[in-house]
Amino acid sequence: MITTEQIKELRDATGVSVMQCRKALEEAGGDREKAIIILRKKSKEVAEKKGDRTLASGVVASYIHAGGSVGTLVELSCETDFVARNEEFKKLAYDIAMHVAALNPEFLKLADIPQEIKDKVTAVFLPEVADKPKNMQGKILEGKLNAYFKERILLEQLFVKDQELTIQNLIEAAVQKFGEKLEVRRFTRFSIH
Repeated sequence: MITTEQIKELRDATGVSVMQCRKALEEAGGDREKAIIILRKKSKEVAEKKGDRTLASGVVASYIHAGGSVGTLVELSCETDFVARNEEFKKLAYDIAMHVAALNPEFLKLADIPQEIKDKVTAVFLPEVADKPKNMQGKILEGKLNAYFKERILLEQLFVKDQELTIQNLIEAAVQKFGEKLEVRRFTRFSIH
């Protein structure tokens, strides 16, 4: 039997609705960690279903690191003004801005990387796979490229405040929480160095 306390703890940890927390706990047989995994999976499904909605509102968040040597701006978009004014939504945008200041991503998503840069990086990794079996070279090269770019793409980076989530996971969870499509439209990082 799922207790009210278990539901409350899961809700406090995830911010997801009481009903969704109850369903996840029931599906997980009361195991909190399994319930969190179930909620993350559902977050991704919910985000995919809302993928074609129009983003008409949002917020620009800023973060200035102590000492003023690093600052960022992040535009986080949503569907309605109602969500854009929500304090938790603003906090999400601020957290992403802080993440950008800390990890300095170069690109928002893989599609934003110019082909010229992909070609240069491929040229660097090609000699490393030259002595591998021919039928494995493509897969090995792809793995090396993915690992290299993953560190430079905002949506694929591990969230600085929770290393179990990527920024994409964080946004998908927020889509489930707010019930709207959300998207980081762009970001900028300034640094005095």
